[in-house]
Amino acid sequence: MKRSTSGPRFSFGAVAGAAFLMANSSIGPGFLTQTTVFTTQLLTSFGFVILLSVLLDIGAQLNTWRILTVSGMRAQDLANALTPGLGYVLCVLVVMGGFAFNIGNVAGCGLGMNVLFGLSFRAGAVLTAVLALALFWMQEIGSMLDRLTPVLGVLKIGLTLFVAYIVHPPLAAALYHTVAPATVSATAVVTIVGGTVGGYITFSGAHRLLDAGITGRDNQDRVNRSAVSGIVISTVMRYVLFLAVVGAVLKGVVPDKDNPAASVFAFGAGTLGLRIFGVVLWSAALSSVMGASYTAVSFFKTFHPALARYERLWISLFIVLATAVFVAVGRPRQLLLLAGWVNGLILPFGLAVLLVAATRPRLMGGYRHPRWMLAAGWLVVAAVGGMSLASLFGAL
Repeated sequence: MKRSTSGPRFSFGAVAGAAFLMANSSIGPGFLTQTTVFTTQLLTSFGFVILLSVLLDIGAQLNTWRILTVSGMRAQDLANALTPGLGYVLCVLVVMGGFAFNIGNVAGCGLGMNVLFGLSFRAGAVLTAVLALALFWMQEIGSMLDRLTPVLGVLKIGLTLFVAYIVHPPLAAALYHTVAPATVSATAVVTIVGGTVGGYITFSGAHRLLDAGITGRDNQDRVNRSAVSGIVISTVMRYVLFLAVVGAVLKGVVPDKDNPAASVFAFGAGTLGLRIFGVVLWSAALSSVMGASYTAVSFFKTFHPALARYERLWISLFIVLATAVFVAVGRPRQLLLLAGWVNGLILPFGLAVLLVAATRPRLMGGYRHPRWMLAAGWLVVAAVGGMSLASLFGAL
């Protein structure tokens, strides 16, 4: 695939939109469920899991976004250019992981509509899927995502911050255990990293920038800021939610098994809190459905002109199939936890492929990737890969 040779083509909407697309893809229903479940287990020590995941996330995102935008190629095309056929393998893994996540996202839509309007999980999921389809068909895909994702991101953070303030969490203990944890869980780290930056999420923002034509070395400062901004946005949301959950749990709240985060919001603000949770969950799920579908299709639309020509149709099919599986299977909590873990396993493989490609001058147009970034990237691969294997063997 031909690389861009043009100068800077800066679009504030696309650069900000890429950050929020990645952040919103990670701030989904799995984000709410995973954070609540592991905070209940680890209490204030979950802050350390967040800190460790942030460091790993930044190492993964900075490398991914810079390598792809400098090369001007999407991840699957760069992988195929490195080793013929490797891009197809990466595509299959990411699409499968994205599909697993999207089933969980659709489940979150159902949970949110259930809280807000009392609809069944399945009916709420179907109605939200119809809305997502309408949004993709009514407007140009890129500009719609650039406008919608910041609104949904700010809404989720603001409402969760309100509930966290009401709960009055043990802030001093949380900050202390963020750097000096009493206990650590490898499964929690792998799941949280997977839910924040694993699988398709790693590539969502970078592929959005490529679609907007923001490529080349001259745009790297903007690309770096966009990548870090996406991580910061999702981290702020996770830490605020963590504070709300730990405050509620230490006051005696036992999260509901099927909808754990709802218990925290209800404890914090009663019926109003429950309605706030419904809005947060539903908006998180909707944005993640759209992010997962857009990014998954971006992984195979370059393989043939017909695939790119019918991009909206493939996105629609992705949403419809995920909704159908959820309607048939149910079990939203288990799906959300499994999705984050599966995507955490994909991260080491995908990042390793890009790091190797970054050392090939023929693929990077003579660009030399900074050694410190390569070192940071391989550290992420080793750390997440090791913890993934440890959690896998622990689960067997």
